[in-house]
Amino acid sequence: MEPAHNITQRTEELEAGQEISSRGRSQRWFRIIPVALVMYTIAFIDRTNISLALPRISRDLHLDPQQAGTVAGIFFWGYLALQIPGGHLAKHWSPKKFISVLLVAWATFALGCGLVRTYHELLLLRLLLGVAESGVFPATLILLSHWFSRAERARANAFWLLCLPGAVIVSSPFSGWMLDHWNWRVMLVAEGSLPFLWLAIWLLFVQDHPGEAAWLLKNERDSLVETLRRESSELESSENISYLRALLRPQVFLLAAVYFCFVSGQMGLLFWLPSAMEKFKKLSSLHTGLLYTLPFIVGAISLQIFSRHSDKMHERPRHAAVAMLFGGCCILLAVAIIPHSLLIAFAFIALSGVGAYGPMGAFWAIPTETLPAKIVGSVMGFANAIGNLGAYFAPLIVGYLNKRTGNFLSGFTYLGLITVVAAGLAMLLRTAPAHPVTAASEGQ
Repeated sequence: MEPAHNITQRTEELEAGQEISSRGRSQRWFRIIPVALVMYTIAFIDRTNISLALPRISRDLHLDPQQAGTVAGIFFWGYLALQIPGGHLAKHWSPKKFISVLLVAWATFALGCGLVRTYHELLLLRLLLGVAESGVFPATLILLSHWFSRAERARANAFWLLCLPGAVIVSSPFSGWMLDHWNWRVMLVAEGSLPFLWLAIWLLFVQDHPGEAAWLLKNERDSLVETLRRESSELESSENISYLRALLRPQVFLLAAVYFCFVSGQMGLLFWLPSAMEKFKKLSSLHTGLLYTLPFIVGAISLQIFSRHSDKMHERPRHAAVAMLFGGCCILLAVAIIPHSLLIAFAFIALSGVGAYGPMGAFWAIPTETLPAKIVGSVMGFANAIGNLGAYFAPLIVGYLNKRTGNFLSGFTYLGLITVVAAGLAMLLRTAPAHPVTAASEGQ
C-alpha cells in the first residue's frame, strides 16, 4: 500500500496542475500551442502534399506504382537521422533554437522537390527533406513537456497534434485547386516556401521554459515551474540507473513497436487514399481533395475527445488501444463492403480517422510520464524514428500489392490488420502511477 504522505503529495501536485491549467490557460494554451501547431502543420504539409500530386508526378516522371510508393516513403529513411540526437539536443540544449535551424533546412529541400526533373532527383530531395524534418517532432514534444503538467499533458499534446489532420484538412482542397489550375511543381514550390515565412513568428513568440516567459504573471510562472520540477524529480528519484540501461528497457522498444504498426496504418492510408479514389470514380483534383479531408476531420475530433477523456481518467494505454482497434476494424470493414457499396465503404474509411489520430494525445503522454528526463527526449526520438519506418514500408507494401493484384483491396487489408496489431501491443504499455481524482479534476 502506498504511504499516506505520497498520496497527499500527489494530490497536491494534481491540484497544482489543475490550478495552473485554469489560471494560465489564456496565456500558455493560446500562445505556445498555436505557434507550434502552425509550425508543424507546415512541416506535415511539406511531407505529405506529394500524395495528392503523386498520380500526376507518376505520369510526368514515368513512375510505376512501386516507384511511386518509394517516392512517398523514402522521406522516412531520412527521418531516422536526427530523431534520437534531436530529442537529446532539445532536452539538453534548446528546442526553440534547434527547430529554428530545421525550419530553414526543410524549406530549402521542400521547395527543391518542385524543381526536380528525374525520379532520382526526387528521391534524393525527399530523403533530405526527411533528414531536415527528423528532429522537429521529438523537439516539440519536449517543448510542450516544459510548459504543461502531467494533469494536462494529453490535452496539450492533442491540441498541438491537431496539426496532423489539420494539415490535410486545410491543404488538400487548396493543393487540389492548385493542381487543377497550375501543376504539381507550382504546388510544391509554393507550399515549400511557407517555413521561411513562419520562422520570424517562431523566434518572436516561443520560449524554451516558462521561467523565461516575461508575459506570464509571476505567481503563475512560479507555480508552474515548481509543479514541473516536482514531477520531474519524482521520475528521476524513482529509478536511479545509468543512461544506457534506462534506454534499453522493454518499455522503450514496446513504444517503438506500437508506433511502427500505428504509423503503418496511418501513413499508408494518407498516401494511397487519393490514388485509390481515382481508381473508383473519376473526380477532379479539387473534389478528390475535398473528399480526402473527411477521415482527417473525423480524426481531429476524435483526437480531442480521446485525449480529454484520457486526462480526466488519468489513463493512457487503453485509450490509445481502443482508438486504434476501432480504426483498424473500420478499414477492414471498408474492404469487405466495397464490392457491394462504394458509399458505405467510404463512410467506414472516413470513420477510420478515429484510429489514425485518436490515439496520439494519450500515446505521447506516456513517455514523459513514465521515463526520467535524462532519456525521455532520446526515447521519444527513438520511438518516432522506428515508428515512422512504418511510413516507409506501408506505402511501399501497398504499392507492391496494388501492382501485383491490380487493385487496392489487399493493400488496404494490410493497413487495417497492422492497425489492429498496434492496438494489441498498446495494451501492454506501462503507464504512470494513477493520481487520485480530486474535485478539481472532476470539475474539468
